[in-house]
Amino acid sequence: MRRRKNLIIWLVVLVAIIGGGIFSLVHKRTQQNKTVTVGVVGISNQDEKIWDQVKKTAKDKYGVTVQLKDFTDYNQPNKALQNGDIDLNNFQHTAFLNAWNKANKGDLVSIGSTVIAPIRLYSEKYHKLNELPQGATIAVPNDASNESRALYVLKNAGLITFKKGTGKLATIADIDKNPKELKIKELGAEQTARSLKDVDAAVVNNTYAIPAKLGDKQTIYVEPLNKDSEQWINVFAANKKDKNNQAYKDVVKSYQTKEVKRLLHKYYGNKEVTAWDIKLK
Repeated sequence: MRRRKNLIIWLVVLVAIIGGGIFSLVHKRTQQNKTVTVGVVGISNQDEKIWDQVKKTAKDKYGVTVQLKDFTDYNQPNKALQNGDIDLNNFQHTAFLNAWNKANKGDLVSIGSTVIAPIRLYSEKYHKLNELPQGATIAVPNDASNESRALYVLKNAGLITFKKGTGKLATIADIDKNPKELKIKELGAEQTARSLKDVDAAVVNNTYAIPAKLGDKQTIYVEPLNKDSEQWINVFAANKKDKNNQAYKDVVKSYQTKEVKRLLHKYYGNKEVTAWDIKLK
């Protein structure tokens, strides 16, 4: 009886081991056959090289194939994600994501951070901030989150102040003092770089500043990184129902690597700072 009992126990253990192995093999094969499509905006040659590294890590380490779908403006990737045309997107910061969800009754969520890209105030007419004339025209992006970010840049630059009680999402109506009587011109984010020929200065997101070849020569102010910067951290976004999808998490892990950090520094220097390991003061 004892031998029979021991035999039964060993058979149960053996079945559990075999069953676990089969499950693991099936899971691995499922992951290996998984393709994840990530939406991006205005991908540059440098971005392609960084994503090549992400793709390699995802394939070699996690068996996940990453494909990119490049969009032309910020209004498209969240709609595509919500509609199921793509699996993830990686183009926006937290503030933009929150504002989009609110305006579109969406339930997209962040599943991991990528970089924070300090934006800049550029000018082709002036070399220093204090050279901006009275009544200067400043172009800013017209979407809610990026306009707020641009206004905070002007505030931190000492050009304007906000009314007491202004929250993270500032608007032109929140401006209290404007000693230079600046004229704020609201444009689509993709138009701000092109507007520099017609305005005195413009706050331009890096997505559009880089292809427009705007650099230190045209920079008259750089956004500081501080405790208010958390909302400007770029993220991977997914549909809420997919927030625990393992393949999607593996894509995020494939991005958050030392090799990607090295490439970001190589191609962008201090224009993009890795956010998964940053401590904001």
